[in-house]
Amino acid sequence: MVIASSGGSPAHPAWWWNLRAHPEARIQIGRGVRRVRAREAEGPERERLWARVVRAYRGYAAYQARTSRRIPVVVLEPVD
Repeated sequence: MVIASSGGSPAHPAWWWNLRAHPEARIQIGRGVRRVRAREAEGPERERLWARVVRAYRGYAAYQARTSRRIPVVVLEPVD
């Protein structure tokens, strides 16, 4: 998963709009490259994942407090 926080700026980051338009992407983890399909987490899934990322990095809570937009939680699912 990735978080489209953009540091709490008022606008979503450009990469989020690109993934919404073209959800299939490639990501690199270490030296490996993997194909994924991106989707925005919604409802209870989003709340559970958001709580998880805030526990891992408290800065996300501060980013959310800075903006009126709801910061997207983006799930990257493997495509194979």
